Amino acid sequence: MSAQKQELQELDRISILFQLGFRPFFLGAGMIAVLFMILWTASYSFGWAHSFPRMSSIHWHAHEMLYGYAMAVIAGFLLTAVCNWTGQPALQGTGLMLPFLLWLAARLASMLDLAVSPWLMLICDLGFWILLSVAVMKPILKVRQWRQSGILAKLLLLGFSNLAFYAGIMGWFADGIRWGLYGGLYLIIGLVLTMGRRVIPFFTERGVGYSVELKNSNWLDLCGIVIFLFFFAWELLFPGSDYSAHFALALFAIHAIRISGWLTPGIWKKPLLWSLFAAYFFMISGFLLHAGNRYFGWNPFLAVHAFAMGGIGLISLSMMARVSLGHSGRSIHEPPSNLTYALALLISGVIFRVFFPLLWPEEYLTWIALAQVFWILAFGIFLLLYYPILTRPRIDGLPG
Repeated sequence: MSAQKQELQELDRISILFQLGFRPFFLGAGMIAVLFMILWTASYSFGWAHSFPRMSSIHWHAHEMLYGYAMAVIAGFLLTAVCNWTGQPALQGTGLMLPFLLWLAARLASMLDLAVSPWLMLICDLGFWILLSVAVMKPILKVRQWRQSGILAKLLLLGFSNLAFYAGIMGWFADGIRWGLYGGLYLIIGLVLTMGRRVIPFFTERGVGYSVELKNSNWLDLCGIVIFLFFFAWELLFPGSDYSAHFALALFAIHAIRISGWLTPGIWKKPLLWSLFAAYFFMISGFLLHAGNRYFGWNPFLAVHAFAMGGIGLISLSMMARVSLGHSGRSIHEPPSNLTYALALLISGVIFRVFFPLLWPEEYLTWIALAQVFWILAFGIFLLLYYPILTRPRIDGLPG
């Protein structure tokens, strides 16, 4: 009887998991953030020999952090947000399970060096991207919410960038791996900057506990978009050119002015606010480090990890924590107390990975290993805290 009851509870947990997009995709993102970083640490820092399908371990790590981890966070966020934006029914049940299982199958195939693995990855990632794009586009087009067109464009381009990566590892496109990885990185940065411009001042105004109005500048928005497009194009077509360094420096200045206009003392009392600001700072410091690579010969991977680990990693952890609370009926102003440790660990990891190598480059491998451990600990804490939230019903009894 107890075994039957336990089986029913597991079936109920699965049913709950696929009620809204943030649940399976945030849980999946947290799991591979830990498991894949453990695998990468074993390979890079401890010399564990493991063959990946038609790609080096570095290319596997970069691809899975972008198109595995980050795309899962993006999918969970968009599938949850689009029903709020449009008032249309959310994707759930079997319709939600299918894209999630395709995403998961691609991740599992990436670890197996089999002849069919690249094809399995390609087919599953392609299927996941198509289903996700349709699920996001359909309600937006139905209500003609054209202001979301920029987000849709970036989502579509992310799929083509991933296809370029696969064309590279298959030998169909000589520069496909670089286009796929850097194209994906910069598109996700663009998406994060777009969403950050919307949500950081909005969350700040409603989260600090006092009246404050934070305004965005239209000319900063326009300059940021235009210069970012030039930066993106130059980096793909003419990597390492002086022009891309100039564009990066301009982007740092633009976004530094923007974030300075959002600062208000109350953010320092709210972990889910100061972590967003820290992530935005790390993100824009990536532009400064990118320019420094051209001007002063700084290691180019410092900029890459400021973007990826500091910007994308930290802002996604903060957003997953916040969205999961809000859409499970909990207060976004009262996150689990131990979440602060996860955020602090990840920030410490970024500092070790990005800034310490500038000061003590001779200990480069040590800083990388520490950053890897801190990443694993941060997302391990997130999983422990949020697994019950993601797999149990809303506490207010509402659907979702």
